Amino acid sequence: MSNSVLVSVQEEIESPVWLEKIEPYMQRVLSALNLDGEEISVLFCNDAFIQELNKQYRDIDAPTDVLSFESGDEYTDDDGHTWRSMGDIIISLETVPKNADYFGVSQNEELKRLLIHGTLHLNGYDHGEAHIEPGVEPTDEMLKLQESVLRGFSEEIIIKE
Repeated sequence: MSNSVLVSVQEEIESPVWLEKIEPYMQRVLSALNLDGEEISVLFCNDAFIQELNKQYRDIDAPTDVLSFESGDEYTDDDGHTWRSMGDIIISLETVPKNADYFGVSQNEELKRLLIHGTLHLNGYDHGEAHIEPGVEPTDEMLKLQESVLRGFSEEIIIKE
């Protein structure tokens, strides 16, 4: 089988030139995590949109970089394949460059990190209060796995800078 990756952009914003690279990258990430038969959606938005979601679902009235909404529902398509809907990853395009500056990395690396981060959340991982800090090796299981997977994609280019 394989995985299904749906990629979209908030209506009010222009699609980035690199958008077509997200689906194949996510296919490789899902494969690296040994996931098969999964359906996942990725939505790119602006800070105002993600702030509203953050306020509504987490009671935090501020924009954030990535949100994950786990589904876990299963369905069978017309061809008889059973899929598990992992859920939705929402990423703010306005926060990616801010994070990249803060962490001292390229926007390309930060985007790849956020996509992996969201995928891990959809697969049941949680990092609690632990967060990635510039120049500090993570100790949390989820964040260590995230950084390990990210290193495996160090040559992958989504955003050319």
